[in-house]
Amino acid sequence: MHRLARTGGTAELLRWLAGRAEGWAGLVGPDGTVLHAAARTAGAMVPDVAGLVAEGASALTERGVQAYSVDTGAYTALLFPLGVSPPGAGDPSAPVLAVVTPRPVAAGLATLLADVVLPLSLCLQAETLERKRRRVDLAESRGREAVLHLLMTGQLSIAQQVAGALRPRLPDPVRVCVVECSGGGRDEVARVCADADGGRSWIVRCPVYARHLILVMPAEAGELEPGAVPPDETVAARVGDCVVGVSEPVPLADTATGYRQAFHALAVARELPTRHARFGVSPDSALVVGPAGRRWADELLNPLLTHVPRRAQDPGSQELLATAASWLAFSSHATDHLKVHRNTLAARLRLIGELLGLDLHRLADQAALDLALRVRATPAPACTPEPAQSGSPASGTSASGTSEAAGGLDAILVRPAVRDWADQQLAPVLGAEETLRTWVRCEGRIGPAAAELGISVPGARKRLTRLETVLQRSLLRPPSARYDLWLALRSRDLAAAA
Repeated sequence: MHRLARTGGTAELLRWLAGRAEGWAGLVGPDGTVLHAAARTAGAMVPDVAGLVAEGASALTERGVQAYSVDTGAYTALLFPLGVSPPGAGDPSAPVLAVVTPRPVAAGLATLLADVVLPLSLCLQAETLERKRRRVDLAESRGREAVLHLLMTGQLSIAQQVAGALRPRLPDPVRVCVVECSGGGRDEVARVCADADGGRSWIVRCPVYARHLILVMPAEAGELEPGAVPPDETVAARVGDCVVGVSEPVPLADTATGYRQAFHALAVARELPTRHARFGVSPDSALVVGPAGRRWADELLNPLLTHVPRRAQDPGSQELLATAASWLAFSSHATDHLKVHRNTLAARLRLIGELLGLDLHRLADQAALDLALRVRATPAPACTPEPAQSGSPASGTSASGTSEAAGGLDAILVRPAVRDWADQQLAPVLGAEETLRTWVRCEGRIGPAAAELGISVPGARKRLTRLETVLQRSLLRPPSARYDLWLALRSRDLAAAA
């Protein structure tokens, strides 16, 4: 009896009781509602079991007794209230153990049922507490996910207010760490992460990738104990089948940038024997566009920023901005990130495209929108100052195929700082750009790129996987570096044509 309570819980105890009684066993509410039940065999049927149990449960509640039986011509229902209270002090709302057995009742069955009441009660209480614990864990997990979502969309003050109800405090500056776990091992790895840094990091289960954990860690080494190993390195060393990517130190307000960096580092770490990589030093494209780039971004996004919905239930400008950022980062997985239906996502994207005059099916327009959103999220003083220049292309439709609203981007991409940034991005593949250019020209789709290259789809995928290691960027899984690569290639092409 106690072994079943430890290993199988309430369900196994009831199945065992049904077998001993050669009939039916279950837990019912005071009103006769069956909460759990088991029969001796799958096909065993007890005539009018519901009526017998309801009648007995009602009488047991009314009389306040510690046991009750109901007899019919062929069956007897035995009922015992669950609980550890003394006689006469039981909880009237507590469940009742009910067993229906053929007549005559087997010798010792009533004593056996009286003995099983205590372990069954404790087992039921333990299961109830476990369900409550899981609900609390889920609520805390959703709260942490909400704080991360606010950080990713740049709503720092609200994120800090919500985080005030949880712990630990949000550090600033931070490193963002993405840990890729084996299937089903995320909870255990989360415990390892918490133990590794003494609870100083924010640990969030990624709402998009079921095998990912996201850690927002203090960036300063001084936050750790003297001689302590950073938690990301500890996790990679202690968990044999996980992969870890870590960002550069970034301000808390730039958590979204840190996440992209960590995701790119993760793509590199998969190919390393240590299963750990930190993002290489490389400026963000939003930092090199200068004041002219900021003006271009403001002009492009203005229809979206000033949008007023026609109906109260329609999405406003902030919601559309968050949708655009999520979709550019996660593609179709944005439905999991935003917790919306795919039809809702598609409708919002159509509206965004109409407002901005962009064709969001084109990689060129996606890259323009992604850059504009990142520029808007970057503090103005951080942008590279704009030197005096002349002969820049005028705004309008560009030869790259971007829509008219994004055509002025070419004037930004010819800036010296942007050209230097593009050269740095493409330096690892200098002279061997065919696969990369073909893939970008085919809108980042492997099938058309493979056909144009004259190779198989698996062959194209292997080439792109090698490029991920060379470029130290994720290409095949979102967040992808394809937007930055399109911008870099376009900047180089404009410089070559000048």
